[in-house]
Amino acid sequence: MSGMRRREFISLLGGAAIAPSLLWPLAARAQQPAMPVVGFLNPASAERAAQPLAAFRQGLNETGHAEGRTVTIEYGWADGHSDRLPTLAVELLRRKVAVFATGGPAAALAAKAASTTTPIVFVSSSDPVQLGLVASFNRPGGNATGVSFIASELIAKQSELLHQLVPKAAVIGLLVNPTSANAEVQLKDVPAAARTLGLQIVVQNASSERDFEAAFAAFAEQRAGALVVGSDPLFYSRRQQLAAMAVRHAMPAMYADREYAEAGGLMSYGTSLAAAIRQAGVYTGRILKGEKPADLPVVQATKFELVINLKTAKALGVTIPNSMQLLADEVIE
Repeated sequence: MSGMRRREFISLLGGAAIAPSLLWPLAARAQQPAMPVVGFLNPASAERAAQPLAAFRQGLNETGHAEGRTVTIEYGWADGHSDRLPTLAVELLRRKVAVFATGGPAAALAAKAASTTTPIVFVSSSDPVQLGLVASFNRPGGNATGVSFIASELIAKQSELLHQLVPKAAVIGLLVNPTSANAEVQLKDVPAAARTLGLQIVVQNASSERDFEAAFAAFAEQRAGALVVGSDPLFYSRRQQLAAMAVRHAMPAMYADREYAEAGGLMSYGTSLAAAIRQAGVYTGRILKGEKPADLPVVQATKFELVINLKTAKALGVTIPNSMQLLADEVIE
């Protein structure tokens, strides 16, 4: 046998000897069952929803699940454009999701429209019974359950706190997204709140980021001395921009979620979004372990928190009374 052929023969033998050892890890991986997939459908963007996502993962962890280890999470981010949610829901469904985890009423409705059988865990600021997501709070009855916090009913309390802070403001503005699933409920309480406080509440609509400047200009024309920003996924995803605009227009503003105050907003009063989303993570984990949405009662969020940003107050020239600071759950220096 020539030297060249002898080397080739030895090489072939060596290859035959090591091939099985190389194939064993591949075979073992092929035998492992695929991890279940959670479809995380959210109207915000990955960058702007980092804190809620961390809370959701914490809830999953409490049930023994961990992303990348026991479960895969596929993401559908609408980047503030809720009209994209139905398409994103269908795309996630094609990836064989075991559970939808949705943020906001529009995302939950999009998931429900995409599938009446795939489990859905929602976090909704609107009444899930009125939306048709569940039959009742105690007995959801279908493929959806989750956490409900009626942020829209807080307009009166938010206006009251704002009025205490800026008593000379005879007119308070309310920014609402007319395309939002909870816009109607938010507006329902406006007349009673205005009568109770003895002031005027004027409403401006913004259904996209392009509407913000026109809305603030209209509030200025209506001599609004303060502003309540309604609960809405679009506004939440643009919270830093809205907080900066309120300061630029010299309007003390109240928001629904603490993340607004952390982003430079003056004050927030509402339910703890992080606590609600953590609970949604817990429910998602329980469903992955075999429980049915129909048997898991909708959790009604009961924890409310007041957050005040003193740095923004200084920029606005607003003095926060000590009594209000003592009431606050957090004061950002």
